[in-house]
Amino acid sequence: MRSTQAIFIKQLRDIFKNRMVLIQFIVFPLIAFVFTEVVAKPNDSISNNMFVTIFAGIYAGMTILTTTAGMISEDRERKSMRFLVMAGVKPHQYMLGIGGVMMVMSLLVSVVFGFMGGFYGMDFVKFVAALMLGAIASVLLGAAIGIVSKNQQAATAMAMPLGMLLGFTPMLAMFNETVKKYASVFYTMQVDVLVNDFAASFMKSAFVILANAVVFAVLFTVAYKVKGLRG
Repeated sequence: MRSTQAIFIKQLRDIFKNRMVLIQFIVFPLIAFVFTEVVAKPNDSISNNMFVTIFAGIYAGMTILTTTAGMISEDRERKSMRFLVMAGVKPHQYMLGIGGVMMVMSLLVSVVFGFMGGFYGMDFVKFVAALMLGAIASVLLGAAIGIVSKNQQAATAMAMPLGMLLGFTPMLAMFNETVKKYASVFYTMQVDVLVNDFAASFMKSAFVILANAVVFAVLFTVAYKVKGLRG
């Protein structure tokens, strides 16, 4: 418990010390706000929350993934990972510390998106829950990428294009049925379903998201055991 708490506090401090990282949590809500006020609200043919749901999905699939990968690869680059493993820190303790920080930040951003989209009651709860499920999957995938990367540059080179693919695929699916059909196995597609259709089966989409998360968790655990001492 102490190991998890120490990692949590360390990473939280690092986020607020690094402005470039902190900006990543602000940029998509800010863009969504501008597009909503300038484009959506003046146009009766566009839903007021269209850009909120689009950029919330991109945030869950891209920002969380790349930030997590960057945080962990930084630990490896600075050799912090070596000392953590030698100190007996287990994969789940390390993951809980890193993931805890990302979940707190994701919850705050998700709530902002929810209020911005004008969601209330159970719709608000479902919206935030969908984004948090997506964030969990992104954290685990980002962790797997970060643990196998030699440094932050390598992690960014791997995480950024993958994050863009996952984050922007739901937007492409809006205009292409083929993409929509074959990309339905991606967790970001299921997040998009949930935040855009509150009548959709929450359990069905949640199952796909969590299945993605389980695969990513296994990848992280294996990578941690193989690469941890080399960090």
